[in-house]
Amino acid sequence: MKFNYGKIFLLGFGFFGVSVIWGVYNAFVPLFLANKFHLAPAFIGFFMTLDNIAALLIQPPVGAWSDRLRTPIGRRMPFILIGAPIGALAFGLIPLASILPLFVACTSTLLLSMAFWRTPVIALMPDITPSAYRSQANGIINFMGGLGAIIAFLGGSALYRMNPAFPFWLGSVLVVLAAILVFIFIKEPKEYVEQTKEDISLISSLKEILHDADRSALRVLLAIFSWFVAYNAIEAFFTLYANKHLGLEEADGARLLGQLSLIFVLFAIPSGYIGSKIGRRKTIMSGIALITVAMWLMYFLPVSLLITIIGKAPVLGTIPIIGILLMVAGFAWSLININSLPMVVDMTDAIHLGTYTGLYYLFSTLAAIAGPNINGWLVQLSGNNYNNVMLLAPLFMVVAFFLMIGVKRGEAVLATEPLHGN
Repeated sequence: MKFNYGKIFLLGFGFFGVSVIWGVYNAFVPLFLANKFHLAPAFIGFFMTLDNIAALLIQPPVGAWSDRLRTPIGRRMPFILIGAPIGALAFGLIPLASILPLFVACTSTLLLSMAFWRTPVIALMPDITPSAYRSQANGIINFMGGLGAIIAFLGGSALYRMNPAFPFWLGSVLVVLAAILVFIFIKEPKEYVEQTKEDISLISSLKEILHDADRSALRVLLAIFSWFVAYNAIEAFFTLYANKHLGLEEADGARLLGQLSLIFVLFAIPSGYIGSKIGRRKTIMSGIALITVAMWLMYFLPVSLLITIIGKAPVLGTIPIIGILLMVAGFAWSLININSLPMVVDMTDAIHLGTYTGLYYLFSTLAAIAGPNINGWLVQLSGNNYNNVMLLAPLFMVVAFFLMIGVKRGEAVLATEPLHGN
């Protein structure tokens, strides 16, 4: 197995499509719920977790299913070719829904279809990448995903001002194109190590992790849960935080998230190399410390200071002080996010890559359910004080930091070492 930069960039188009969809969804659906359907913050928090509840039930078993599946076009591709077009259609209909039941029907169809193909497309990365290069490969894939987020936030912000439906229609087109590119240019391995259904089940893998002597896999999965509670809670409410707390226009919150995404993109690939040089654990812990400071500053600094304009840049537009804090958070998040999936998949062998990818998404999805609900209730119980979305998130980051201290495995395997199942 050889490392091919071109193939990884092409595979990144799959994650690009996923990121465009969820970037637009997380930026503008909360605004629809609050300003169009007039829902309370706690209900908005719950609604923004519906996609993750479905993903919790679908993504891990789909990952294990894709490990077992054998078709002429591969074990991952069938999921992509079914899920992406259905998701694109449902996504394009969301802004057209004028009543809440129809809105819920569109979003439900979207979340079911996206959950169906996300794990298989991400599992393609370790399928075609040697262990020693997985942090770099994950950096490239997240670079492409970050480009999708920039288009969703910056491009979506401009399109939303013209017509609230335009960002959704752009996302629909891009996700179909992304799936087509992955299908045409990415060829799955022709040979797999055959195993029984029981050998690669999600339950058996969880039991193995719980009985692991050093608990490294369990620690890193719990850390993933903790930092995703923090990040997803803020992402789900940030446009409302910008609108209700900072007093900015609806589209401005998405533009600020675009500034975070730009820095994430710029450092996605370097973060993979940093992880391979100084170690994934140290890199992740550095990112956790940095993003914790940035979050607490967003909570404690007064609004007048946070919205003070300090400069202007092409594409980004005006840059306030909170924009700088978000850029710092974007860099820190790249250190964390780029190196976490490679840590998980390098705690197993080639046979279980899809299953462990599913476990990664199991814990991150549980976090994505918990985070918005916790913050939704916190905001509502505090009299709709949206500044409180920045209060609990850093505490979960601190928990993640201490969990990572005890992680002893998950670093890159040297390229000279044999890979299991190859």
